[in-house]
Amino acid sequence: MIYVENKDLVIPGQVLADDEYYSGRGTFKENGKVCSSLLGRVSLRNKKIRVIPLKSKYVPKKGDVVIGKINDVRFSMWDVDINSPYSGILPAFEVFGREKKELNKVYDVGDVLFLRVVDVDEIKKAKLGLKGRGMGKFKGGIIVDIAPTKVPRLIGKKGSMINMIKDKTNCKIVVGQNGLVWVKGDEDMEQLTREIIHLIEAEAHTSGLTNKIKNKLYLTIDGELPPEEVEETEEEFVLEKPTLQNFKEELEQEEREAEEKKEKETKPDIGEVIEEYKRKNKSKDGSFSLGDNSNNSFILNNK
Repeated sequence: MIYVENKDLVIPGQVLADDEYYSGRGTFKENGKVCSSLLGRVSLRNKKIRVIPLKSKYVPKKGDVVIGKINDVRFSMWDVDINSPYSGILPAFEVFGREKKELNKVYDVGDVLFLRVVDVDEIKKAKLGLKGRGMGKFKGGIIVDIAPTKVPRLIGKKGSMINMIKDKTNCKIVVGQNGLVWVKGDEDMEQLTREIIHLIEAEAHTSGLTNKIKNKLYLTIDGELPPEEVEETEEEFVLEKPTLQNFKEELEQEEREAEEKKEKETKPDIGEVIEEYKRKNKSKDGSFSLGDNSNNSFILNNK
């Protein structure tokens, strides 16, 4: 027999079901009863009961992708804040192998990076690395902080929620499993995305959230509701690995395009240079001669 319903709010020690149900994360068994071990919401799937905490801190696990901020530079490593009670370190050899470099010239205090948890020791200290698609330093943008348990709801089933936000706001968004989200776009769209992310965090347990978020995006950006509604299916809140977006390549491409544009704007047009030279050196009878002017070599070499 079960005593609660899916998404019910429960407290530590509360009896949830009899022994015929399986005890999942956030629960324990006592005297043939499944009980809650924390304050949170019930998640039912077949005969398995879990309790998802309302508030929780990120506990690093090997293989996780996280967003971290450099808070100290040491002799052979960087100390990284990964939004957790547990510390993170990025060893120098994970960045440039045996090569010797000044660490603060590569990453300095305050830099924000997209990293992977390479290993976790017995006291939960996380060793971090940058090997993997899209790993590296963020440039610009804002960081939004949410509860790590709400990350799956932000991503949505097969990326449905996060892709909808990205497509409508035209922002680049990278989600870390530690509850930090990087957003880059137009300033007003960054702030709207921050607001949307916090709304998802606050109402992650409610049904019809996808349609609510879609309506808000369309009303704010277009001034009208979308033409049709999204069919939303119930999702189990599991801390899944976010799909990696190779934002690093996108940013590098943006920088290359900006440099090419700047170079094109500043580079003189060779045709215009020649015409200007002809105009200045035109003789009174209308003829034109290159003569021995030292500037001729420039013109001839650049025709």
